Amino acid sequence: MAPRAYWKGYLKLSLVSCPIALYPATSSSEKVSFHRINRKTGHRVKQQQVDAETGEPVEREDIGRGYEFAKGQYITVEDEEIEKIRIASTHTIDIGSFVKREEIDDRYIDSAYYIAPTDRVGQEAFIVIRDALREKNMVALGRVVLTRREHVAMLEPFDKGILATTLRYAYEVRDAAAAFDEIPDLKLPDEMKELAAHIVESKTEQFDPKKFEDHYENALVKLLRDKSAGREVEPVEEAESPRVINLMDALRASIKGEVKKPAAASTGARRTAKKKAAR
Repeated sequence: MAPRAYWKGYLKLSLVSCPIALYPATSSSEKVSFHRINRKTGHRVKQQQVDAETGEPVEREDIGRGYEFAKGQYITVEDEEIEKIRIASTHTIDIGSFVKREEIDDRYIDSAYYIAPTDRVGQEAFIVIRDALREKNMVALGRVVLTRREHVAMLEPFDKGILATTLRYAYEVRDAAAAFDEIPDLKLPDEMKELAAHIVESKTEQFDPKKFEDHYENALVKLLRDKSAGREVEPVEEAESPRVINLMDALRASIKGEVKKPAAASTGARRTAKKKAAR
């Protein structure tokens, strides 16, 4: 079954355009989620909107949007007024420039989407744009409106389609100086650097996301499975805090004690465990 499109519009490069759809490239639906319940009855708890000043409940149809321009003073904005804001990127991703992928700071990376053509007529134009990106080894930058906000989108060829990644604006990324200012510049002994480099080399491998296990998620699944089966929930012992020892000794001990860890459970195995817990 084809996924449901998150956004539909057009991809445009100069005078070339084609109808496209965006599909979310990631999902959090497999994660365990909880509802708030009444401990006394076991029923779900619904949130009630109340007036901050009077404490009186407010009906859904009476709830609007307001921008606070001064303490306790708001400019009311209706949905119809927001809908009147129409800019080019509301329905069209217009490619404005091309850059090298390595020039984009990873701190600006936000959410990923797949782009695919929506009809046969536009497939040729779509493939022309995709292949141009691939042959030039560049990424394209365009703009798109999602959830009533305009985003800069980085477009790059991916498999048979295009991967669109929304980027954060400069004002959303914090300066690193505040976090790194107190890190001193130290001259390290050559032996120390060589030992660290050896550890890095011994642990170098190809990236495979299936090898990584979400330990906390698996612990939640086990907790739910135990409770549904009437078993007592056993507390999980926390790992001991690392001992502070001589750095050089720690590096040498790391090299001597290197042991290959077994592969972590795959995502598929985790999904199966979750489904069993739900039964």
